[in-house]
Amino acid sequence: MRFQHKIAAMLLGIFVSLIAPAALANLLSEGGAVKSEYMEVQRDSEVYSLIGEHVIPVAEVKRGQLIQVFPAAAEYYEFKFGHGTGFIDKNDVRSISKSRKKMKDSLGELNKPLTNQNLITPRSTKVYTAADSESAVFGVLEENLRYPIIGKLKDRFNNTWYEVNIGQRLGYVSELDGEIDDGIPVLTYHHMLKNEENKRFRNTSTTTSDTAFSNQMTYLKQAGYDTISLYQLEAYLKNQINLPAKVVVLTFDDGLKSVYRYAYPVLKAYGFRATAFVISSRIKRHPQKWNPDSLQFMSISELREIQDVFDIQTHTHFLHRFDNKRRPVLLSRSLHNITFDLERSRRALSQFNPHVLYLAYPFGGYNQNGIQASKDAGLHMALTTVQGKVRLGDNPYTLKRLYILRTDSIPVMAERIANKPSRLAAQ
Repeated sequence: MRFQHKIAAMLLGIFVSLIAPAALANLLSEGGAVKSEYMEVQRDSEVYSLIGEHVIPVAEVKRGQLIQVFPAAAEYYEFKFGHGTGFIDKNDVRSISKSRKKMKDSLGELNKPLTNQNLITPRSTKVYTAADSESAVFGVLEENLRYPIIGKLKDRFNNTWYEVNIGQRLGYVSELDGEIDDGIPVLTYHHMLKNEENKRFRNTSTTTSDTAFSNQMTYLKQAGYDTISLYQLEAYLKNQINLPAKVVVLTFDDGLKSVYRYAYPVLKAYGFRATAFVISSRIKRHPQKWNPDSLQFMSISELREIQDVFDIQTHTHFLHRFDNKRRPVLLSRSLHNITFDLERSRRALSQFNPHVLYLAYPFGGYNQNGIQASKDAGLHMALTTVQGKVRLGDNPYTLKRLYILRTDSIPVMAERIANKPSRLAAQ
């Protein structure tokens, strides 16, 4: 446990939500200037890594196996683990003989480009030294991981095996033991009211009840889901971060006072994080007296208060409205006009967040001008209201989201956000 705490303390020092993905991705490349070596694992050894924001046990490497490690000025060695860094106790490995050093040349083709696919581990998953369940077990990946796949192949029985790289060792996972990553659900919310006070918005699909929302968040917590930021979602799309299998992104469009009143306390109680896409021109100077019969927007002080849970991002400045044909006005604006609006919104929101990098298109409406303006304004991603998950390889400026309505049951929600490919083998 002391070993895990030392790793956690070290990573806590480098982890900031915005820069952590890049920092972690560079850890090993910076260490590359230091000579690495293959070492032998002396005993079945538990290894750790930063997954999302938590240092956790991620795998066990079996006694007698070799891994390539980098020296560190601590009680552990570093090694390649997925898109980040793994850590193993120095006392668990030893130098190898000259005869075994020759073996590392035949350990596999490890420099293949990524397949842009991840393996999901629904349970503890064996990693073999060959595409054969009779071969030696290199190690075991813990459950609830996303792990990059570097290749696929078929065995003599036409079964599929996934190739993975752990510590510069080529390992093989059977398709019978895992799932292919089907993407990350980004959930969309807007307005929120108690059932008894909802007189004007009962037929509005974007209005949910405080009870339904609370039940949905309770399900996420009890089912073991982590909430991640858009910075982490961006790092996921760039193959720069290790994440758990069970993650969601929570987004709230418009910056409505009802989110402050009903969603914020629930999210804070569960330790969840979320993103508020704020229409910057509608921020109120002072808090408004609560009125459930109208759409009210958060004030400066309310937006400041929720920042321990919410990351503030843009929903445009003046473009959240319809034209005279009832179409999102963004669709009829010039590239220059949209870019100017987004830049203005970023400046207005900088009082809450100096890193406004993400946009939710008003009403989900976008076109080529909207995409190009997002890029020109310095935004990194933009989200639509097209239904679906965010998958590796997706265009970062046309990302999909999911709605969970107040009338949706928890089983419906569970099915919608679950990793869609069926378990490739029976439990």
